[in-house]
Amino acid sequence: MLNRIKPIIKKEFRQITRDRGSFAVLLFIPAFMLMMFGYALNFDVRHIKIAVCDRDKSRLSREFINNFIQSEYFDLAYYLDDEDEIDRLMAAERVRVALVIPPDFSRLLHTGKDAKVQIIVDGANASAAATTIGYVNMAVQDYSEKITARELLHSGFTGELQPIDFRPRIWYNPELLSIKFLIPGLIGFIMMIMAVVSTALSVVKEKERGTMEQLIVSPLKPVELIIGKTIPFLCIALTATLVILIVGYALFGVVVKGSFLLLGGVTLLFLIGSLGLGLLISTIAETQQVAFMMSLLMTFLPTFLLSGFVFPIRNMPVAIQAVTYFVPARYFLEALRSIILKGAGLSAFWEQIVFLIIFAVLTITFSSYRLSKELTR
Repeated sequence: MLNRIKPIIKKEFRQITRDRGSFAVLLFIPAFMLMMFGYALNFDVRHIKIAVCDRDKSRLSREFINNFIQSEYFDLAYYLDDEDEIDRLMAAERVRVALVIPPDFSRLLHTGKDAKVQIIVDGANASAAATTIGYVNMAVQDYSEKITARELLHSGFTGELQPIDFRPRIWYNPELLSIKFLIPGLIGFIMMIMAVVSTALSVVKEKERGTMEQLIVSPLKPVELIIGKTIPFLCIALTATLVILIVGYALFGVVVKGSFLLLGGVTLLFLIGSLGLGLLISTIAETQQVAFMMSLLMTFLPTFLLSGFVFPIRNMPVAIQAVTYFVPARYFLEALRSIILKGAGLSAFWEQIVFLIIFAVLTITFSSYRLSKELTR
């Protein structure tokens, strides 16, 4: 069997390396895509521009404003005399938050009454607005605690104030950087597209060149042909994965906390299934254009939208959550994040491994069946 497969493997390697441009694309474009997506996809909200309309103009109102602009989250962009300006600035997207401090702000605070401050948030981007509201609440709560402590001391309180010692410990991503969550997802997203598209186009190219007839008259079995066709692309995909991990570490500081052996095994399983899917598509499509479109349709949209890569699955409607169980990238991403971010062992994601094995077996089986029909047609 090995002697029959060797010529196919050598032929595929020769064809890939002969076209140096295509070889470089297969090897380095995934890393380039990681760089582009890595810098473009960033959900961290920083330096939110705010406008302030301070109608009180007191020491307390200035302290309240400073509590916002001294943080890393807010930048004072406009100091307004007329709150009617807020609508124009928000419509032009020059500010995303506006503070309107009433003229009796300091008087109400001194008398121990509630001082109502109007805080307007641009909600056009719902995700960014939700994060912004969280930062606003933090700033307001921090200021309220300072005022409460000061007023207690001024009123003659002689005891020692003992605030709650709240020290949150954030595991796996202490800096709360979204890029560290996205990088493992990008690896799965990019590798599935590249593996499926490259394999599908490779076999369809044989049809267009007329060299498929040579395979038909050869003594090769469908499984042997599949192995010979996929091994070169599997080697290139694994090398490209390693390049992506190096780029992810060098540019974004993403360190693999778990076992590299386990990471390699999970990636190998996923790539075998993806390459099998590419071969299955190639047995259906007759032209490279059709193969390319089918590959994108079956990989890009499901992986981007339904794998948990960008959008949390738990937030999706129940019907859509059910659909995600049929998206292989979902299981790969869950395993990948467990290994890279959490350093988890096999016991933490064995269910995902089972689904990846099923994915690989099904795609290889169906592509073998379809290819056998092609060869005997």
